[in-house]
This record gives sequence, C-alpha cells and structure tokens, in this order.
Amino acid sequence: MVKVLLTGFEPFGKARLNPSGEIVKQIHGENIVTAILPVAYTRSAAVLLALIEEHKPDVVISLGQAEGRTQITPERIAINLDDSHLADNEGILRSDLPIIVGGPIAYESTLPIKECVDAIRASGVPAAVSLSAGAFLCNHIFYVVQDKLRGTDVRSGFIHVPLMDEQVQDFPGLPTMPLDQMVSAIRRLLQVLE
Repeated sequence: MVKVLLTGFEPFGKARLNPSGEIVKQIHGENIVTAILPVAYTRSAAVLLALIEEHKPDVVISLGQAEGRTQITPERIAINLDDSHLADNEGILRSDLPIIVGGPIAYESTLPIKECVDAIRASGVPAAVSLSAGAFLCNHIFYVVQDKLRGTDVRSGFIHVPLMDEQVQDFPGLPTMPLDQMVSAIRRLLQVLE
C-alpha cells in the first residue's frame, strides 16, 4: 500500500482561510498522513522534512493557494530562488536569494503531472499543468523537498489550488472554486498515485 504525505498551508497574512489547509483537513485514510505547514521561511521546509523523516512516505504532495487561478494546477518546475514582494507570516521578506546556495537552478516534479491533471479533470474539476510555482513559500518547500528526495523512489511535487468560495470577501473580484470540488479532485488524484 502506497503511503502518502499530503500537506497544505495555514492562512496567510490577513486572510482567515487557506484552501490548501482546508482541503488537507478533509482528506483521511489509513495510508495518508496530513499536516498544515506554517507560512514561514524559517519553519515550513524544516517541518515538512521532519514529517518525511518520521513517516517515510512513498509520495509527498504539497498544496498551496494561488490567487487568480481558475484551475487546480500541478507544478512542473521548482526553482532555486526566494524572491517575493510579500513577507511571510513572521514578517520575513526575501529578495533574489537562493534557497540552497550552490544547488541546481531547478528541479522537476517527480509526480506524473499529466496523469494528475487527467484525474482531476475526470472528477469534473478544471485542471492544467503549470510551469511556475512562483518564488514564495510554495516554490520554497517544493524546491527543498525535491532536493531532499532526489535519487530516491519517493514521488513528490507541488499542486496549486484556487481560492475557495468562502474567500470572496478577503479577495474581491478574484475567481474561486467550491471547496468540495477541490477535495473530490485531490481524492481522485490520490487514487491515481496508489
């Protein structure tokens, strides 16, 4: 039986919710370990690496919120760069800094991302491959995990999800998706990875 580690993030900034964390709260299973990561450069990757060490998963999937997206988007590439105009929840701002000094410029996801997109679409939810996880915390943990797991049989990657309907007040004018649709899409995706 394949063991999966599935993570999301806590709410960021002044937002009350984060769809990635809300999805993770609703995913349960005998072979699934879930966790909510802090939106903090100093802690997020460390927490995730500790979970990998503790649980020895076969698959690691991290979810994150992507304002403005209308689809669930598995990410293809993690880049070795922290560069955002946004500070994390601890007030830390990073600009033009490598995540791992001397590390490769980029890593690819080791998830079968096109199969993941097909599985999500089969559940009736819009999905597409994305080439960029940005250069904030989502990309940060994506890169660190890909570096940690390179050369192993553990499949790992990152998936961005849209805002959820309950966030309309926090993000006026931006597209949203019902939480139950996102949960069913991630459940379907997990079946593909078994």
